[in-house]
Amino acid sequence: MKNAQQIEEALAELSALLGASGYLGGYDERKRHSRDTSTARSCLPIAVLRPGNTEEVAGIMRVCQRIGMPVVPQGGLTGLSGGAVPTEGSVALSLERMNGVIEVDAENASLTAWAGTPLETVQEAARCAGFEYPVDIGARGSATIGGTIATNAGGIRVVRHGMTRQHLLGLEAVLPDASVIRNLRPMLKDNAGFDLKHMFVGSEGCLGVITRAVLRLSPAPHDRYTVLLGMPGYEAAIACLASARRHFQAELTAFEGMWPAYWSLACRMVAASRPPLGTGHGIYILMETSSRDRGWLEEWLEDCLEAGVVSDGVLADSLSAARTMWSVREAIGDVDREIGAHLNFDIGLAPSQLGEFAEACEKALGDLVTRDILHLGHIADGNLHVIVPVPAGDEVTGTEVERRLFDLLAERGGSVAAEHGIGTLKRPWIDRTRSADEISLMRVLKAAMDPKGILNPGKVIP
Repeated sequence: MKNAQQIEEALAELSALLGASGYLGGYDERKRHSRDTSTARSCLPIAVLRPGNTEEVAGIMRVCQRIGMPVVPQGGLTGLSGGAVPTEGSVALSLERMNGVIEVDAENASLTAWAGTPLETVQEAARCAGFEYPVDIGARGSATIGGTIATNAGGIRVVRHGMTRQHLLGLEAVLPDASVIRNLRPMLKDNAGFDLKHMFVGSEGCLGVITRAVLRLSPAPHDRYTVLLGMPGYEAAIACLASARRHFQAELTAFEGMWPAYWSLACRMVAASRPPLGTGHGIYILMETSSRDRGWLEEWLEDCLEAGVVSDGVLADSLSAARTMWSVREAIGDVDREIGAHLNFDIGLAPSQLGEFAEACEKALGDLVTRDILHLGHIADGNLHVIVPVPAGDEVTGTEVERRLFDLLAERGGSVAAEHGIGTLKRPWIDRTRSADEISLMRVLKAAMDPKGILNPGKVIP
């Protein structure tokens, strides 16, 4: 058990290791690293550690391992499940100084970057080299590569390109005992024993600190077309998705759904003049293709209108028009602030079940909420975001909302976390998704790799 003198000596050792730019002990700096974007309660770390390289990360883990000091890895602090919030008596290990693209390898279609590099920086480096890094989320400007790997981020183009896991060729990670797992080779095929890099994908910083990554790049699309569709209801949306998959096949890159309550609120916030599509539809779909032929898309849209699957549609005729359409979908962060206190759910189900699930939520939660429940998400991926207004500080109502919603989800065999992770906020509900044997195996893996339990304690595993 560590005592005050041990902590003081360890902090002095960490300060000497990292220097003035790497060790921050002031209140303002600690406050900035006391929470992520979620509704989880903030907690001041006893210090903020900002290593500049892998060796310094290993040095941090060596010191903290010796006295059992908790370490909470942090990326861009954009998480929505409390996974980067410090725990009592912990240090925050921020990767913000380990930032930058190390190499773009055009011959191998790969890119190597430090874990603290913002996603948008990686996307731009890939674009400049004639490629694309297709993982894309609204927080691209601040979310880091290490964070997207640690949560297996998805985003808007999963239907075509898959989750982050599909784009990871290699990584480097520091384990709790300060040893370093290093495989930074740009290889698609490597079956020499266990594929260790996948242990860290979606692990939320509980098994190791990701420091560098080799990412797989995709060919840049020739053209990208965006179309906004109004439909009578969710059944029409599923029929439209099936048609789009048959028609565009691999060129279908996004198929996003927005229910009317979300659509109306978001349009009022981001489209000051007039919405890009009229109101009164049962659901709004934002679809993107990488087709080379605009006429092909126009013909498909006309067929959908004639068949009555689509009630109205607008094809973006410029990049600015497409950005306006996407701004409504990506307003979710601003919508969160607009409606005040709320619970933000990120559930996974088969795409055919999302419409019925949204209706079931409205019925099950109707006596608990007095404002509109907002639904939107990645329909083609079976990922629905549900925003439920709950009065600030009303933990009793909040817990009951969670119980009812996650019970509905368990009945349908869904996941309590499609892309936002478990963190602390969804940890009490992981048994709605994972069996007792699965949770037991997670505990075994955690205990084997982190026997003192110092790395991101209290996250993911109940």
